[in-house]
Amino acid sequence: MQNKQLIQQKIITEQPSVVSSRDRGINYGDGFFTTAKIVDGNVEHWSLHRARLSECASRLAFPEIEFIELEAVISQLIATQKCAVLKVLVTRGEGGRGYGLPEQPLLNIVLSVVDFPSHYEALGSKGLSLAVSPIKLASQPLFAGLKTLNRLEQVMIKQAMQRQDSDDVLVLDYQNNVIETSAANVFAIKGGRVFTPLLNECGIKGVYLQSLCAKLPIEFMNLTLEQLKQMDAVFVCNSLMGVLPVKEIDTVCFDINKSSNVLSGLMAKEFACLR
Repeated sequence: MQNKQLIQQKIITEQPSVVSSRDRGINYGDGFFTTAKIVDGNVEHWSLHRARLSECASRLAFPEIEFIELEAVISQLIATQKCAVLKVLVTRGEGGRGYGLPEQPLLNIVLSVVDFPSHYEALGSKGLSLAVSPIKLASQPLFAGLKTLNRLEQVMIKQAMQRQDSDDVLVLDYQNNVIETSAANVFAIKGGRVFTPLLNECGIKGVYLQSLCAKLPIEFMNLTLEQLKQMDAVFVCNSLMGVLPVKEIDTVCFDINKSSNVLSGLMAKEFACLR
């Protein structure tokens, strides 16, 4: 068992941040991150972001993160921010021989704050058009659900998007199951039931989706593109954009006003049941 008293971490907030060329995050993608919305000096859904960081650390055999220190630095960093984006990036630091792990890691935790994306509000009012990405996600249950630094698939998805006339793209796996969009989770409603893709093999279970699971009885299932197109309403969500309605998948159209009413009705019904 690792001696917790020896665990060390280094929190970096300089702009620009300075990280060693020997850092394992740079060399091997040995790390993870989370991206959160800041509103009036507070991190939305921080408890879920914290849980994500803890799960990543545990499943990737990292030392435990010292959250008391981290949260104090974050609070000071974002105190004057009205609406912005916080990124918390964790690497295993330097050390080890080749791929081998260092005996006593010194974690690097890089904090950055950037402007909030201005286009989300417009997308919320007009709805998203989705194409289907030609890039598919590989199966790797060991990392499924985690937001690791290994994001080359997403880089290639974004590169391919430049040739596609859509707001975002649906990403499938090699079994042709819908997994997510380029940067968000997907969920859909059919006959009053809420469905979202199963993420046991690949994909990321986002913080906002997890928050919705506490409010709605969401069913995780293998979901094909054709099944998604036959839903009454389709949405995408992440911790920055919240929930946005989908207006089109390829040539299949959805009434976003109807979609929003369906979701609002379900949320109101579920809230009434919880009171």
